[in-house]
Amino acid sequence: MIRRFGLIALAVVLTLAGGLRDGVDQWIAATDLPPVLAETSVEMRDRNGALMRVFPIEDGRMRLALSLDQVDPDFVAMLVAYEDKRFYRHNGVDPVALMRAAGQALWHGKVISGGSTLTMQVARLLENSGTGRWHGKWRQMRVALALEQRLTKQQILELYLAHAPYGGAVEGLRAAALAWFGKEPARLTPAEAALLVALPQAPEARRPDRHPARATAARQRVLARVNAADIGSLSPVPDRMSPFVRLAPHLADRLRANDPLSRRFDVTLDATLQRQINALAQRAVRGQARGVSAAIMVADHRTGEVLAATGSPLYSAQDGALGFVDMTRAVRSPGSTLKPFVYGLAFDQGLVHPDTLINDAPVAFGRYAPQNFDGIFRGELTVREALQLSLNIPPILLTHELGPARLMAALRAGGASPQVPGGKPGLAVALGGVGLTLTELVQLYGGLAREGAARPLVWEAGQATPAPPRMMSPAAAWQVGHILASILPPQGAGVLTGDIAYKTGTSYGHRDAWAIGFDGMHVVGVWLGRPDGTPIPGAFGGDMAAPVMFEAFGRLAPRPTPLGPPPPETLILSSASLPVPLQRFRSRDAVFAKAQDAPVVHFPPNGAVLQRTSDGVPLKLRAGILPLTVLVDGAPLMQGLRQREAILPLMEPGFTRISVIDAKGRASEVEIRLD
Repeated sequence: MIRRFGLIALAVVLTLAGGLRDGVDQWIAATDLPPVLAETSVEMRDRNGALMRVFPIEDGRMRLALSLDQVDPDFVAMLVAYEDKRFYRHNGVDPVALMRAAGQALWHGKVISGGSTLTMQVARLLENSGTGRWHGKWRQMRVALALEQRLTKQQILELYLAHAPYGGAVEGLRAAALAWFGKEPARLTPAEAALLVALPQAPEARRPDRHPARATAARQRVLARVNAADIGSLSPVPDRMSPFVRLAPHLADRLRANDPLSRRFDVTLDATLQRQINALAQRAVRGQARGVSAAIMVADHRTGEVLAATGSPLYSAQDGALGFVDMTRAVRSPGSTLKPFVYGLAFDQGLVHPDTLINDAPVAFGRYAPQNFDGIFRGELTVREALQLSLNIPPILLTHELGPARLMAALRAGGASPQVPGGKPGLAVALGGVGLTLTELVQLYGGLAREGAARPLVWEAGQATPAPPRMMSPAAAWQVGHILASILPPQGAGVLTGDIAYKTGTSYGHRDAWAIGFDGMHVVGVWLGRPDGTPIPGAFGGDMAAPVMFEAFGRLAPRPTPLGPPPPETLILSSASLPVPLQRFRSRDAVFAKAQDAPVVHFPPNGAVLQRTSDGVPLKLRAGILPLTVLVDGAPLMQGLRQREAILPLMEPGFTRISVIDAKGRASEVEIRLD
């Protein structure tokens, strides 16, 4: 009988226990969980995965995406050993820990240790709830039990490591490791790991930059509890929070504006090189006039990948330099940097060869009379020398033959979008009378390096690019590069002539200083000037920009990559060995022009109005084969003249026509008026 009642009682107890269990399960299942998807900061990473930029989430907080495989397993073991040693055995609530915490509180009359598990802490962090009130604890236990039913232990740990506070606006282990130690959480030392285990329990009270003693003591307690060896010889806790990396901010802002939904941008830049180029840009403007900015770009011209790009020395308005303006994309006058393309097109069209003779002499096209930068004319010299000296007259002569539209078409084939004032290009485009960006110039010079075919520049990893159109033939591109490589580097550049092909430029009014160059692998572009376009007196590309460009090459490799050999079809001959049409440049209408040695009345100029004097009128002639004959109003005045200067005895007021005939019968005349 007793046995029968015992069995009945057991059955009742089991039924009640099962019902209670089912009720608890239903209660847990009915729990309204907070969102478990954590918003994380948008990141930009370099070609090797290194962090380059982090954007804050709401309220300016920093919380970086993190998975458990990115964390040192020793850190996870330390965290579990210190915070919740039965984490892998309980179901979200640890009865042993709760009873221990309650007993200590009763015995001491105050809370000595908490009974919260890591899962309960995740519940508190997800709901941003307090920790000290019993109804708060009860809610945390219910959410913790529900989390354990729906998530794995790994997922719960990842939630903790994503939300744990580490002082200030820093949330999550990865953000904390970068902020306090400047490293990823896979590379923490035991002492660093111990501090980051201790910080979330009192993130403000234990902040090492504000309360180093408390932070040190908390770190020691963690190390002692996990039985870490040699805890007496530790380095001091960090005394400051490092700012989050902000490399290539102009690019990061642009990428995010173009794709606001993306959470991560993988770019082609190299973070280490980017830091060096940033420092170089800052050094380039040091000592310059107020408001001077700098922009530098480095690209691999073989692939088109941009390796470094800085649009300003500082991402601020410091010193009036408008650092928020990305000068790699600003449209500016390129100065003389377009001359190599004029020569390349002229080589392609068979107008000239590098060793063709061309005349650097005064010339006028209507009212346009270009001058060399120094006002000096060199006379007859080779095309090679004209490009090396960056003379203005030869490229204008060649542009007149090619047509400005052909130059514009070549620039567009290279991926540029040249902007011409008034919309119609004139001869001045050869000297910089057109708007281009540093990005476009780097791409164009990359095309010269790639045998005349410019590959579009890319910033994002895996970005597809179309097949590059050809600007000029491989032979013409090589000839241009060979000439540019023969230009002497700046003093102290540390490279030999022939290592780097480069060209400098200075825009009209000294507003822009340029230097663009390439070796066998890389192309580097440098711009210095004021973003608002105001002049910089005395600024020249050769003095300001070229040394910076060569320094940038020095950051890439100990020695420049050699330039390529000439294509098989390249014509390499001296001036005398060239075909006759290529020995000396003559324009298409040269047959109708005066011979270069024909006489010219240099003074008085045609149409001049002169005051009568008792000394007469001075006559100055240029060229012409001696002896010369001088006629005044058709009547011979001087015959057999064997010099190119004379005094004409003209005293009568009114108009007078002066004619000069040389020994070959060629004539030149002017008309003047005497008052």
